[in-house]
Amino acid sequence: MKIGIDISQIVYQGTGVGRFTQGLVSAILEYDNKNQWLFVFSSFRKNLDKKIEKNIIRKGHKLVKWKIPPTVSSFLFNNFHQLSKLFTFNLKFLNSLDWFITSDWSELPLKVNKATIVHDLVYLRYPQTVDKKIRETQEKRLFWVKKESKIIFADSQATKEDLINYLKIDPDRIIVNYPGVLISNATALKLSQALKKFNLKKGGFILTVGKLEPRKNLERLIKAWRKLNKPIIDLIIVGPSGWGKSTNIKYQIPTCQQAWSNIKYLGYINDQELYSLYASCLFFIYPSIWEGFGYPVLEAMKLDAPVACSNTSSIKEVVGDAALLFNPYNINEITKSITQLTANENLRKRLIEKGKKRSKIFSWKNYYQKMIQALNKNV
Repeated sequence: MKIGIDISQIVYQGTGVGRFTQGLVSAILEYDNKNQWLFVFSSFRKNLDKKIEKNIIRKGHKLVKWKIPPTVSSFLFNNFHQLSKLFTFNLKFLNSLDWFITSDWSELPLKVNKATIVHDLVYLRYPQTVDKKIRETQEKRLFWVKKESKIIFADSQATKEDLINYLKIDPDRIIVNYPGVLISNATALKLSQALKKFNLKKGGFILTVGKLEPRKNLERLIKAWRKLNKPIIDLIIVGPSGWGKSTNIKYQIPTCQQAWSNIKYLGYINDQELYSLYASCLFFIYPSIWEGFGYPVLEAMKLDAPVACSNTSSIKEVVGDAALLFNPYNINEITKSITQLTANENLRKRLIEKGKKRSKIFSWKNYYQKMIQALNKNV
């Protein structure tokens, strides 16, 4: 088969869609020796990693790069979808494909079989937690997805149910395909360097990871933390800037020493540093209100961190019985979970073992194989 795929989201480091796209591209390049792939990358300011670019060419696949800003891409392909067919009509390299796979931002109008990947429908379920611009873009893209996509890959059963309930999409068109996780164990040297850089001690902090935006529920986590009686360990917050009130956290923490005692915001850090913190934390906590998949909990389990997390959406679907669950809206429950995991070493050990076993279910090889089987079956 000749398969095209939009990989533009790969440049958004520190986000779930960025990690997903990087993992999927790596899986295609590692496991597919039969099909011919066309990778489409669109960005105005950001550049594709040179190693990925060279690997695509080395494997005998094709790469197309467009200097188009995401806002223009969305406006052209989502808002003026029918009119933009004039742009894609003469692109023979696209219209000669057996499949084209889209994801997360723009829906190209093509005369070939189309599949798409949907991570979540948070913009419909919790619109107040999603930036207006993102919400409008998703609404327009998924309007065309519903009309044109032959197959929709959902990251979880929770996302499939939302596609059925909110968008009234035929369940037979939706395939649940659990992503894998692309990580490497930190070396002893890298681990030591990361702890020294951030002035941390192994087992002396609790870690949370996520983009600073309302859906990640950091405000409730911090309120729960402040209910603790003089915490003796640190709460470490890692993640890039987002939008909304949560972005104020990074400014408030350094300037309110008493109110924000034992809380440190590190911002975006590189992968090796992040893996080192997963492997060194006392436990990982994830209070997000809703996720289509929830990469951080899987990353934490793979790197032997005990996990406490929300009992909602795909999060509970991913962790199964390998995490301590709490209601993300209940500050007292979050505080109780922190207290329980901090004090109970045996519980932490049990969760580590369960997490190791549970995390083996999710692999990029499995994701790739299920995706290719579905494309072959429906071509």
